[in-house]
Amino acid sequence: MRRLGDPDLHFFLTRSVARAMGISLGDALRQGDLRPADYAAMVTCCRACPLVHQCQTWLAESQSRRDTPPAGCSNASAFSALLH
Repeated sequence: MRRLGDPDLHFFLTRSVARAMGISLGDALRQGDLRPADYAAMVTCCRACPLVHQCQTWLAESQSRRDTPPAGCSNASAFSALLH
């Protein structure tokens, strides 16, 4: 069984990927497009992802808005749904 990563780090990564894609998770919550339980599930999903280094590199290289999350992102479908 794989251990989950640090909750604080993965909360930051989830928010940061969303922001790089032009998504405000706070706004999505306020507008009812994202339920708190779904947000928590996104962070937990991120915590189980083995691609932390790739994600951090993607974020470091993001100079402009991205239309897609990092390759292999475990929250890709959730981010895609929030874009539309």
